[in-house]
Amino acid sequence: MTTVLVVEDEIEIARVVRDYLDNAGFEVIVVGDGGSAIASFRSAKPDLLVLDLGLPGRDGLDVAREIRRWSNTPIVMLTARGDETDRVVGLELGADDYVVKPFSPKELVARIRAVLRRTRAAERGAEVLRAADVEIDTGKMRVSVAGTSVELTPTEFQLLATLAREPGRVFTRSQLLDAVHGVAIESYERAIDAHVKNIRRKIEPEPASPRYLLTVHGVGYRFADA
Repeated sequence: MTTVLVVEDEIEIARVVRDYLDNAGFEVIVVGDGGSAIASFRSAKPDLLVLDLGLPGRDGLDVAREIRRWSNTPIVMLTARGDETDRVVGLELGADDYVVKPFSPKELVARIRAVLRRTRAAERGAEVLRAADVEIDTGKMRVSVAGTSVELTPTEFQLLATLAREPGRVFTRSQLLDAVHGVAIESYERAIDAHVKNIRRKIEPEPASPRYLLTVHGVGYRFADA
């Protein structure tokens, strides 16, 4: 059974999320603070983390930062913060998706399933993509740049693979959202910018002057075709 760790300090929200995920067939673990989140994550090794940003003490951004030091397990953020900057920071830390409070529990379940689908789809594939110095093994979810291994989150991996399959093709942000989300829910195009920034930080020799993931101003992104 797929295990989801839910980190949420508001008891009623935690209960609703637990009940919906339980009814959807997930095994659910619920904790209410950042310290417990780290400990439970290490011991339970969940398949996905639902993480509230507004936690008491050690907040969700700090938890995400810590977990991303040693794990690429998918993260879906929950946030009541209206500031767009908080969402961007969360995505740049390696979160795969986000849901803003107040939210529909059905939407949250759909987002979780979408993240898990793209993780498993990548694992099932047997395709090896090579573009410039980048090699992407979709079956093993491994990326290397000039022979050096690079760790990407599931969403970053899917985004990079989408671009690298067609070097030179310009993708709009909307097209890239469709490729990595695959669910008919209102999405957030700046999330793509955050993911691209994160990928560049990991694969580019000089992220400020990218060699592989190129910006097409006013349109979107493309993978270098030479």
